[in-house]
Amino acid sequence: MTTPILLAALGGLFTELAGVLNIALEGLMLIGAFTAVLITELTGSTILGSIGAALAGTALAYILGLLTLRFKANIFIAGLAANLFAIGVTNYLSSIIFGTKGVIRFIEFPELIKLVGHNFLFYTGLVFTLFTIWLINRTAFGLRLRASGYNFTVLKIKGVDPYDVQMKSILISGALSGLGGAALSLKLGAYVPNMTAGRGWIALVTIYLGRKHPAGIFITCLIFAGAEYFSNAAQGIFQIPADLLLGFPYIITFIGMIVFSVISNRNKGVE
Repeated sequence: MTTPILLAALGGLFTELAGVLNIALEGLMLIGAFTAVLITELTGSTILGSIGAALAGTALAYILGLLTLRFKANIFIAGLAANLFAIGVTNYLSSIIFGTKGVIRFIEFPELIKLVGHNFLFYTGLVFTLFTIWLINRTAFGLRLRASGYNFTVLKIKGVDPYDVQMKSILISGALSGLGGAALSLKLGAYVPNMTAGRGWIALVTIYLGRKHPAGIFITCLIFAGAEYFSNAAQGIFQIPADLLLGFPYIITFIGMIVFSVISNRNKGVE
């Protein structure tokens, strides 16, 4: 499950560089996951479902941006509200459209288009990783993005509205997180209300473990995916409680965060 976390983490990277703490990644992923299966079921196209997921994530992100940047709502509370809103609205819509608030599974659901053994969303994640590296480091927008997170005054002197830059970063975050949700639900061919549980927080953690660099985030996501694969495979091999094995990826991520913190503090001490 590298792709969902990678896409959400890349989205969170934009807001992180812009100086915006986006804890709504989980809600953005959830609403994207629901929209993806809904549109795919209606149109028979996983590509249209993915586009719809990105647009749904962008719409929720726009509301989040308005609340925090224009109306000055607390970013942490607004992020929690966005997560709760995503849970509520998807459950409500699923009850109206499908008559259930639980798992939504379809008998004949279109499969994701595959290339060389991987679905197209996996390659989308790779493309966005490379694109993010270029955008952040080689464009004027990337320079303004980083400046908005470090020094508002410089942007204002240059005649650039830092709030506009931050809003764009939130919208990008919403689109990529929505795609991350689509990568989850379309691969399963179903929607599960708690399918994004914890993944938004893991995406946030990978940003720091990856040292706020797209390549580092990609490597961190691979490590988490490897740990998750091991935990799934080990359930039928080792006599270890299932709950402990299921928590193994999160334990590895937590340990990695501690190691990263220790190394960072030592480097600061050397400097």
